Amino acid sequence: MNITIFSIGKLKEKYLKQGIDEYLKRLTAYAKVEVIELPDEKAPETLSDVEMEQIKQKEGERILSKISDDTHVIALAIEGKMKSSEQLASDMDRLATYGKSKIAFIIGGSLGLSSDVMKRANDTLSFSKMTFPHQLMRLILLEQVYRAFRINRGEPYHK
Repeated sequence: MNITIFSIGKLKEKYLKQGIDEYLKRLTAYAKVEVIELPDEKAPETLSDVEMEQIKQKEGERILSKISDDTHVIALAIEGKMKSSEQLASDMDRLATYGKSKIAFIIGGSLGLSSDVMKRANDTLSFSKMTFPHQLMRLILLEQVYRAFRINRGEPYHK
């Protein structure tokens, strides 16, 4: 299975990089996993609704230009579907069983994802109704992907 995590914005925090690197290392036993950072649009503190949409659109175009037609896309969004770790594991197992070997998880920038990215998504995923920094979501997502592989293989993992 090939899993790509597309994320808008540069990761600067050393502690997050260390955690991400640890899960990427652990995941090598299960799948090819890659994190691709795409630049965010620079924006002033206060934006009009139109300016926000323009920024999301530009970031969305960057994301969509990197995704092939045969990729199963899962967009992370507050309004997405909430799932348990076991449900995510089951979904990933089902995708692998039915020949969907390319999966892309999309983490938007601070303004979220464009409507075009949401339309391209085959599925949506929400970790909470709360808002998390998109940099932190990389680490949380990688941990859950790792947990999903452990669950699917019947390997022990703390609950």
